[in-house]
Amino acid sequence: MAIWSDDALARARDIGLLGLDVDGTLTDGRLWIAAGGEQFKAFHVQDGLGLKLLRQQGIHVVWITARRSAIVAARAAELGIEDVIQGCRDKREALAERCAARRLDLQRAAFMGDDLPDLPAMTSCRLAAAPCNAHTEVAARAHWQSDRAGGEGAVRQLCDGLLVAQGKFDQAMGAYLS
Repeated sequence: MAIWSDDALARARDIGLLGLDVDGTLTDGRLWIAAGGEQFKAFHVQDGLGLKLLRQQGIHVVWITARRSAIVAARAAELGIEDVIQGCRDKREALAERCAARRLDLQRAAFMGDDLPDLPAMTSCRLAAAPCNAHTEVAARAHWQSDRAGGEGAVRQLCDGLLVAQGKFDQAMGAYLS
């Protein structure tokens, strides 16, 4: 598991909303395109369970992506994530709007991203996170960085860390450990 600094843990304690980039964060960032134009992406099942656990513990999850993809909508629906913003050009504004809709200040939000378009959202919230293969400038501005790559369990590590920081990990794991 990636190491959490005291600062990152303190930032994670009051998070009520987690914003996530999709391509490069929830996926490995590669786009598989068939000759007919059909696209394919891979999502990690451990990330999916981590997001379900967060939601069960009262942390709202929103996906914010610059691309548009039926695959993203299908995966979000499978996980019960209703708050998905596709075709977004201003991720900071989208994150702020989602926080406002839930009556949360940006200081109660976390955002995980891997590339330059994610920086405005990351730098506007309380906890900025990145997968280990994030762009150098993104990694430099993250309060916490996973030791896993995007699409390979980085999001799950973040989910687990948020639950630990908030004292909710044991409760979230209870159904699986009894």
